[in-house]
Amino acid sequence: MAKEILTKVKLQAPGGSATPAPPIGPALGQHGVNIGQFVKMFNDQTRELNGMIVPVEITIYKDKSFTFIVKSPPAAVLLKEAAQIAKGSGVPNKEKVGKVTWSQVRKISERKQKDLNAFDLDHADRIIAGTARSMGIEIVEG
Repeated sequence: MAKEILTKVKLQAPGGSATPAPPIGPALGQHGVNIGQFVKMFNDQTRELNGMIVPVEITIYKDKSFTFIVKSPPAAVLLKEAAQIAKGSGVPNKEKVGKVTWSQVRKISERKQKDLNAFDLDHADRIIAGTARSMGIEIVEG
């Protein structure tokens, strides 16, 4: 028989360097989960991501045990890394803050495809391009 699910918690934490501090500690502590055990398991599983923000979906069961699924980093984080900028534009339609090439967009699409609601890579490219536009990042040929 399957365990009875108490709740599901969605968080974003730095891969490989998560700590029991907020937002992880309070979110898991209120459900009685062993925070130290989660942090150790999460850091072991995301060690290669080296501080990049990663979404994680934690399923907490009635017996205080848990399982978690690590998703791919948000498109905005990957775009900021590709464009080498600290943050997106406050007025993206007027002020452009960086540039990425279509090949960089394709690499991001390939990395995120399993988490995107897209049938193929071309559709995934358009989703990532839309995120880039809303951040004030120009997409150039190359």
